Amino acid sequence: MIKAAQIRKQRLIVLSSLLLIMITAFVSMGWGYSSLSFGRLLPVLFGDGTPNEDFILFSVRLPRVLITLLSGMALALSGSILQSVTRNDLADPGIIGINSGAGVAIAIFFLFFPIDVGSFAYLMPLVAFAGALITSALIYIFAFSRTRGLNPIRLVLIGVGFSLALSGIMIMLIYSAERAKVEFISKWLAGSIWGTDWPFIRALLPWLLLLLPFTLFKSRALNILSLNEETAIGVGLRLERERLFLILAAVAAAAAAVSVTGGIAFIGLMAPHIAKALVGPRNQLFIPVAVLLGGWLLLIADTIGRNLADPDGIPAGIMVSLIGVPYFAYLLLKKH
Repeated sequence: MIKAAQIRKQRLIVLSSLLLIMITAFVSMGWGYSSLSFGRLLPVLFGDGTPNEDFILFSVRLPRVLITLLSGMALALSGSILQSVTRNDLADPGIIGINSGAGVAIAIFFLFFPIDVGSFAYLMPLVAFAGALITSALIYIFAFSRTRGLNPIRLVLIGVGFSLALSGIMIMLIYSAERAKVEFISKWLAGSIWGTDWPFIRALLPWLLLLLPFTLFKSRALNILSLNEETAIGVGLRLERERLFLILAAVAAAAAAVSVTGGIAFIGLMAPHIAKALVGPRNQLFIPVAVLLGGWLLLIADTIGRNLADPDGIPAGIMVSLIGVPYFAYLLLKKH
């Protein structure tokens, strides 16, 4: 039973997170090398801008803000699901190899298959999902034991091994690629926000609109799965079926995000932890907060990173890693 005080606290934190996102988005749209002052943002947004101002806002900055926000939300959703399903606080789609699997699939598709510009944005999440699905299936098979079930620590270790192996495959692909296509793969590896046009937003948004309600609907199952297998079986939960559907949802969310942002890790690790610290471990309470915090974390990382160095800035993936690696080490030391 969730207490009324917990619900009020969660709603307050959700509203605060939305306000934080709005402030950061406003700063992100007005801060950059192209001239568009903060005082002109609202007039341009409501249709009172010059052609140059309209181009800067609606063709460059606003799509980037939205795609970054949606991708951060999807990564946080994926991490929240994985941490509950595996009962491992260190689970994250970037750390356990899911993102790398998606990246290899994207690289192979980009290098060796004919690309139709009109359908490229919509095919990328599907290609990424296929690669991530194959990778996660292999990780799951190696981590699963018939006698002991899914071993959470083993899953993370095997995932890290897969991630390193797939990174090696990605390097081999770079060496065999045409020079013109190497830049794209390099940007993906660094976690650059490259899919910043409106078609990519239309391609990513349906995944999030489908997977977030599904996950919240399954929050009771996630709460039980986060305890132990004996409890889940004891209350009549169809353990393997629920676990399979939820892992598929986590894989789909991560794949959709990294198909347009590149290999970004640690968002799915940090956002759920911060959310749990704020509102507690119940999935129906912390997942909405984690999703909003994930979007905000990636948005602020990209906003700062793209304005630190001229002309292309520092990739958001690197900015997130500067915080995420020490945080991961802290959690690892805390667990042991």
